[in-house]
Amino acid sequence: MLLTPTGLLFHGRRFPVEIGRGGVTSDKREGDGATPAGRLHILRMFYRPDRLSPPQPWAEPIGPRDLWCDAPDHPDYNQRVKMPFAASHEAMRRADPLYDIVLITDWNYPEAIPGKGSAIFLHQRRRAGYPTAGCLAFRRDHLIWIAQRIAPGEALDIPLPLGKNILRGSGGGKPPAFSIRDKA
Repeated sequence: MLLTPTGLLFHGRRFPVEIGRGGVTSDKREGDGATPAGRLHILRMFYRPDRLSPPQPWAEPIGPRDLWCDAPDHPDYNQRVKMPFAASHEAMRRADPLYDIVLITDWNYPEAIPGKGSAIFLHQRRRAGYPTAGCLAFRRDHLIWIAQRIAPGEALDIPLPLGKNILRGSGGGKPPAFSIRDKA
């Protein structure tokens, strides 16, 4: 997989993609809203079993208590955890469809450096032109197509300089502000 200024190249196809509101960076930090540059790998896949079938046999179901820790000072930083969980986190089982399929990258995972960024996923987008907090986001049908074909360990190259906003703009208008709890 290769992220380009015109989309993500995968298996001979080009997919429109939304990136982080902070653009692409070589110095990723927790909360900067940027997508990290470099060679990442897809390590895990999660899916909502109450909403769709597993895209592949290696996909893991998202349970009602599944969370992802984004607290840099916590020992479980950038790891899946279960509720109840007092430290800062995001819900993996969301009311919206953004995490119906989630591809987990190896950015600062599984061995995390505090503050280097967490939860860099591939997931469904909110809508065209709406940036993420650092993830790559796709149309639902495109994400399903990718999830059905991707292999564990697949490389994802995110080069510099893609620049801020270069892959966005197809949706028009300025997106609303993100809350601290809404990393998607």
